[in-house]
Amino acid sequence: MARYTGSVCKLCRRERQKLFLKGQKCYSDKCPVEIRNYPPGQHGNNRRAKISEYGVQLREKQKIKRLYGLLETQFRNYFKKANKQKGITGDNLVKILESRLDNV
Repeated sequence: MARYTGSVCKLCRRERQKLFLKGQKCYSDKCPVEIRNYPPGQHGNNRRAKISEYGVQLREKQKIKRLYGLLETQFRNYFKKANKQKGITGDNLVKILESRLDNV
């Protein structure tokens, strides 16, 4: 199974909040989110434009994918499974993701 093997601190900085992917380092003052509170990349520390409604939804989806270590296809399959169940799709999706063996 594929997974992200790059710097997880960059993922936290991209989301502009701590995702606690690094362990104890995220709880200390040495966390890169607190040291450099701008997104990674060449133009990361420039002024940011207002994000659209679609952009907000995309950032939330990316944050959930990164928290649970999923790729796009895996996430899509879980969403389809949650959508088929009765009830609120978002709650069903979180319930499915929380019941994964690697998350327990």
